[in-house]
Amino acid sequence: MGFRPWQRRTLRLSAKAMLRRLIPDPFILALLATVALATILPAHGAFAGAVDVAATAAIVLLFFFHGAKLPREAIVEALGHWRLHLTILACTFVMFPLLVLLLQWLAPGLLPSRLWTGMLFMAALPGTVQSAVAFTSIARGNVAAAIASSSASQLIGIFLTPPLVGLLADAHGGTVDTAGVGRIFLVLFAPFVVGHLLRPWIGAWVSRNRKLIALSDRSAILLAVYGAFSAAVIEGIWSRLPLPVLGMLVVVCLAILAFALAFTSGVARLLGFSRADRIAIMFCGTKKSIVQGVPMARVLFAPADVGLILMPILLFHQFQLMACAWIARRYAAQGESAQTDGAQA
Repeated sequence: MGFRPWQRRTLRLSAKAMLRRLIPDPFILALLATVALATILPAHGAFAGAVDVAATAAIVLLFFFHGAKLPREAIVEALGHWRLHLTILACTFVMFPLLVLLLQWLAPGLLPSRLWTGMLFMAALPGTVQSAVAFTSIARGNVAAAIASSSASQLIGIFLTPPLVGLLADAHGGTVDTAGVGRIFLVLFAPFVVGHLLRPWIGAWVSRNRKLIALSDRSAILLAVYGAFSAAVIEGIWSRLPLPVLGMLVVVCLAILAFALAFTSGVARLLGFSRADRIAIMFCGTKKSIVQGVPMARVLFAPADVGLILMPILLFHQFQLMACAWIARRYAAQGESAQTDGAQA
C-alpha cells in the first residue's frame, strides 16, 4: 500500500528533522575545518604575524559589540533574583573548578599536564549567553532569569577568569603568564566598557545588524583558533596528543558534563526552585563560553601551548550543545504533555 501525499510530506519533514539533530552545530563544523586547515597549512613567519594582528583586532571588535549589545536593564536585573543568580554563578565559578581539581588530584595520570591546564582553564570560564538562553526558551524555563544570569556570568568572567586560572594553575603546579592580565584588560575589558558606554548612540544600529555582528563574532573566533592551532602544529601538537590521549580527554569531558548536569538539577531541586527556574539553572550553570575562552587563552598562555590548552573547551563546547539540545527537547515535550493533560482534565 502506497503512502498518501500528506503522509509522504510528513515522512520527509520527519527525516529532515532527524537529519538536523544528527548534524553537528555549523559553527562546530567551521571550528573543525579551521583546525584541519591549520594542520595542513599552518601560518608561518610574516603571515602568522598578520593572522595574529587580525585576530587581536577582531577580538577587540567582538568585545566592543558585546558591550554594545548588553542592555543596562540586564545588569540591573542580575541583581534582582539573587538566589537563582548566585546558584548559577556558584556552579559556573566554584563547582566546575573544584570538580576538575578533585579529578586531577585523584587521577593525575589520566591526562598530560598541559591538558589538565586546559581542563582547569575551561572550568574557570564564564557561561554562554546565546545557547543558554536558547535552550532555556526551548525547554520553557525562566528566560528572563537566563538572560540576566548568563549576561552577568560573561561580565564577571572578563575580570574573574584570569586570576582564577592563575590560582588553579598554582594549585596543580602549573604557571600562567600574569602579565597577560593587563592585556586582558586592554583587549577584552576596555572594548567591552567602551561599547557599553556607547550603547545609547550605537545600540539601535547593533540591533538592526545582529546577523552581521554574529558573523564578525564567529570570524574572530575562527581567526584566533587558526592562529593558535598553527602555532601548536608547528610545535608538534599532534605528536603530543595521540589517539589514546584524545580518547581519554573525550571521556573526561563527558564525565564532567554529566556530573554538572546532574549537580545543577539536584541542587536546584534541593533549594526549592520552581520548574522554570530549575531549567534556567541547569542550562546556564553547565555552559562554558568558547567565545571568551579562545581570546583569553591567546593572552594567558604561550603560543605553542594554546592549541593543546584549548582542546578541552573545544570538545566540551560540542558535547554541551548536543546534550543540552536533547534535554531541552525532552523538557519541552514534558511541558506539552502536562498542558495536554491539564486541558483534558
